[in-house]
Amino acid sequence: MGKLALTLEIVKRTDDMTGFVVLPRRWVAERTFAWFMNSRRLARDYETLPPSSEAVIRWSIVTRMSRHLARPRAAGRH
Repeated sequence: MGKLALTLEIVKRTDDMTGFVVLPRRWVAERTFAWFMNSRRLARDYETLPPSSEAVIRWSIVTRMSRHLARPRAAGRH
């Protein structure tokens, strides 16, 4: 397997925060997990082996991206 060149940034709440505070870039992770949950197979943890789970996640991403790319574009957008 190849290595991914990823940078992980952990955003920690400060102790003086009270109530709800939007954390930077948190929505990106939440949106991605929401997209995964649109795939019925990923709504429950049916996979027992990590490679099987990874394959299902990849299939979900491929399905989502192919639908996105096949969508007709509005006039004037490139």
